[in-house]
Amino acid sequence: MKWKTKINHPLVLRIEGQLILIEGLFMLTVLPVTYLHHGLYAFSMPFSALITLLTGFILLIATRNHKNDKTTSRDGVYVVCISWLVLSLFGAIPFLLSKSVPNFTDGFFEALSGFTTTGATILTNIESVPKDILLWRSMTQWIGGLAIIVFSLAILPYLSMSGMQLFVSEINGITYDKLHPRVMHTVRRIWFIYLFFTLLETLLLYRGDMDFYDALCHSLSTISSGGFSTRTANIGAFSNYSQVVITVFMVLSGCNFSLLLLSLSWRSFTILKNQEFRTYLLYTVVLGIAIGLVLFFGCHKSFGSSFRESFFSVISAFTTTGFFVSDYTAWPTFLWVILFLLMFIGACSGSTSGGVKIFRHLIFTKNSVLELKRIIHPNAVLPVKVNGKAISTSGVYKHVTFIFVYFLVFLIGAVILLAMGIDIETALGASVATLSNVGTGLGQVGPGGSYVFFPLFAKWLLIFFMLLGRVELFSLITLLSRSFWRN
Repeated sequence: MKWKTKINHPLVLRIEGQLILIEGLFMLTVLPVTYLHHGLYAFSMPFSALITLLTGFILLIATRNHKNDKTTSRDGVYVVCISWLVLSLFGAIPFLLSKSVPNFTDGFFEALSGFTTTGATILTNIESVPKDILLWRSMTQWIGGLAIIVFSLAILPYLSMSGMQLFVSEINGITYDKLHPRVMHTVRRIWFIYLFFTLLETLLLYRGDMDFYDALCHSLSTISSGGFSTRTANIGAFSNYSQVVITVFMVLSGCNFSLLLLSLSWRSFTILKNQEFRTYLLYTVVLGIAIGLVLFFGCHKSFGSSFRESFFSVISAFTTTGFFVSDYTAWPTFLWVILFLLMFIGACSGSTSGGVKIFRHLIFTKNSVLELKRIIHPNAVLPVKVNGKAISTSGVYKHVTFIFVYFLVFLIGAVILLAMGIDIETALGASVATLSNVGTGLGQVGPGGSYVFFPLFAKWLLIFFMLLGRVELFSLITLLSRSFWRN
């Protein structure tokens, strides 16, 4: 038995060099805010950008003679998994140099939380953090939501099969068919939609009570379903108008971007024909109305506040954005339990949200119902269908297994946190909030809470959970398995 990795290391290093270089360029875009608010002698962002750019250039120069040969999907899986770690390593530098966090673990936690669009934060008094650091913090979420994969594909046309692997990992798909004969053309158009929504939301928020800085930061965190805010009170610090605008764009962030592209390209209602999208809207409307009625009649809130808070909280949990306008843990228990379950499900496949995705939820639900029918009619052929297409038995097994493993990992994480002396509500909330990339959970990590009090080992466990949720369970599990490294 041979134990040769068969990883194309020069190719991987070249990809990482390009990603690091892109990250450094994004850091440069923060410098106007640095100099405007902190003067010419502020050094944390400029020095961070310098270190990042130099590292990227060095890697590119060192691999400049590399020829693209013998690339496999294994390289793609490897790149997807380690890219988040590499980007977070350099993304943590601004937090450390500005002394916004006290140590490397907290800085890496904050950066990875951004790039994985989790939104779990170490910070407690957010208003005291330098403005350029908060902008970078929101930008990590925007990059991590979708653009980092799109950018990597746009500059890596030579990646061949591995390039498609990167694309598929983010699309999570309803179908693995290419949307366009040239995948590069497709991802550029998806990036354009992503950018357009970001700019549109920024302008709409700027027309309200936010200044341009706050509007930009929250737009970056919304379309990426990230959840980082510039205020400790989160979106509750802003007007009803701003809350409604963010609610609308959270809904968009939970949609399948490839279906949005098809609908806009063909000027049709392709997305409305999709069963996953219809389920997404159905759950949102039904639960939003139901919780709003309970808040209105049971909690004696005003009619407007009841439904605004209800829909905002449902959509934030469903899309795993993690924004909040009020403390939903103060609501009747069964209401926040509903939000807790929505965090598990997540929004549509191909969106920037986390969770198991509605597509898998549909397969699991349909298969469970059909299993009961098969017991009654053992000879009947009852395939699981989504969007009118039958899912293969192996496909159903794969998705159902994913859900069971996902829930098992969540329970293991919660038990480990309990063993470290963390209360059960916080342990459950932190486990699902990091694994589903929500950020805001229950207990001490509920609305307005922070992860700063967690022990060192617990923080690294949650870092692992954030990465596990972002790259999909099986991708990272595959990378950690012995068979992956076997020749």
